[in-house]
Amino acid sequence: MFDLSHPPADFLENPFPHYDRLLAEAPVCPQPDGSFLISRHADLNAIYRDTTLYISDKKQAFAPKFGPGSPLYEHHTTSLVFNDPPLHTRVRRIMTSALTPKALARMEPGLIATVDHLLEDMPPEADLIEDFASSIPIQIIGNLLDVPMEERAPLRDWSLAILGALEPTLTEAQLARGHRAVREFKTYLQDLIARRRADPGDPETDVLTRLINGDDSGRLTETELIQNCIFILNAGHETTTNLIGNGLALLNDFPDQKQRLIEDSALIDTMVEEVLRLRSPNQFGNRETTAPVTLGGYGIPPGSNLHLCIGAANRDPAVFEDPGVFDIARRPNRHLAFAGGPHVCVGLTLARMEGRIAIARFLRRYPSYRLTEGRVPGGRIRFHGYQHLPAQLG
Repeated sequence: MFDLSHPPADFLENPFPHYDRLLAEAPVCPQPDGSFLISRHADLNAIYRDTTLYISDKKQAFAPKFGPGSPLYEHHTTSLVFNDPPLHTRVRRIMTSALTPKALARMEPGLIATVDHLLEDMPPEADLIEDFASSIPIQIIGNLLDVPMEERAPLRDWSLAILGALEPTLTEAQLARGHRAVREFKTYLQDLIARRRADPGDPETDVLTRLINGDDSGRLTETELIQNCIFILNAGHETTTNLIGNGLALLNDFPDQKQRLIEDSALIDTMVEEVLRLRSPNQFGNRETTAPVTLGGYGIPPGSNLHLCIGAANRDPAVFEDPGVFDIARRPNRHLAFAGGPHVCVGLTLARMEGRIAIARFLRRYPSYRLTEGRVPGGRIRFHGYQHLPAQLG
């Protein structure tokens, strides 16, 4: 049996052979703790779209993990991703209204300027994560919330600590770090919100002002407001960093595809979709059953936690031809990197834009880049990427 809480030694670095075996041998895999690991594309697709039998609320699962009333518990049970209507509907509507095509078009020049500035300052021997990929989403989300530039330094570490607490198993140090990050981030946001209330921004461009103002259905509570600001940073930071880093790593590892993209820059859109499929930045989602269900021949009782293996579903041979092949022109590409149904990622268009602009402009500036020794995998089960990606740019 594959045990997600005690995965094989090589799983963190290369989970994909294990995913292939799960799809072939145990697409519904019972776990020792009574949860179930689900890996088929069709099952995930159906689960994402059924909000009656499968809910996102994680209070039952997070109470023993984080401690009822703890900082991590408050955050992860209040943020958008682990909530269902009516809170999910209200917060998502406000966020969606701030990420319209018109709003994204206004953001694009600033994103291009940010990317070009980073490219100009990169040393000949660079870390593509530290020096490039991780800086882009921090600046874009900082702009969305209008966080003063000089106050952005702690944002990445807070995000990594809070998201790290979603791993299947935690050390005491990881748990303490996550709680501390929520407390510090919350204290910072209380001050930022007070300043914004005293001096509101333009709700057309400032998501924080928009969240403070609420909409026709009312305003968010102070806790809902703070925790969903934290969510906006977390949802867009590590995943977008991983998208950019994974894309540059794959192009290095498959030089024929890199050359293909250099020769035909119009392939950048399908290339980004293929990175999202083959190296999904977010490898797992979760749902909880509300009634007895049957999946893969197993009777699953109500209240069961389901681990939705996005990384495996995106390699399902029932959906994708040659699923292990990196094909930057793949069509169709019905991956589940952004989940699906009512919980489909609210920032998916922004994430795609960041990935497209970052990778295209990097490749235009440094077409001969090559990765050097010293790659450090992200070390996460839930999120797939790199901590360090050293490269020679010239």
